[in-house]
Amino acid sequence: MAGQIFYRERLKSREGSKSPRYRIVAISGVDLKVYADHLRMSELKQMALATKSDLIALERGPKHQAAQPESATA
Repeated sequence: MAGQIFYRERLKSREGSKSPRYRIVAISGVDLKVYADHLRMSELKQMALATKSDLIALERGPKHQAAQPESATA
C-alpha cells in the first residue's frame, strides 16, 4: 500500500514570491520525518517519488474559498 502525504497551501504566501508555498499537514503509511516548516511543490514531489507516496492537497473550508491550492499527484 502506498503512503499518502497531505499538504496545504500556506495562508500568507504571495503569488510571485520566492518563498516556499506549501506545508505538510499529515503523513500516512510512510515512515518519514520532515524538519522543514514550508516546502516547494518540487520538494513535495521529490519526497513523494522517493517514498512511493501520493500527494493529497487538502481543500480549504468555506471561509477561504477564494484561494484554491493546485492539486498534484506523484
